[in-house]
Amino acid sequence: MLGSVLLAVFLPCIGMSAALIVYMCLLYYFTDHFSDPALPAKPASDSGLSPSQLDKLPRITGKELVMGNECAVCLDHIGTEQPARLVPGCNHAFHLECADTWLSEHPLCPLCRAKLDPALFSSSQNPC
Repeated sequence: MLGSVLLAVFLPCIGMSAALIVYMCLLYYFTDHFSDPALPAKPASDSGLSPSQLDKLPRITGKELVMGNECAVCLDHIGTEQPARLVPGCNHAFHLECADTWLSEHPLCPLCRAKLDPALFSSSQNPC
């Protein structure tokens, strides 16, 4: 009786262990031998805006906001006297520090992910 209980408990464990070992060996073999070195591990991303490009973006205060007064980067309220940065095109506004931090790493609006128009930075005059 004791022998049949031990057999019933340990036989499935041995089978599952063998299946796991076979799976790990196959996984190691296929990842080691069939990886494509031409493909990058992470796609290259666009670099953010330079400080001179950030200076060309419009600056406003919180009392000039039309579309809402919540910063989508830090999720905090933009006060009436706080400086804010307006993203041209989509007209989304963010705290100055939040927008500059985000835009220095990503050339996209933090809220709608609209790409900033390069023509805005090529001209010497700010259209806004």
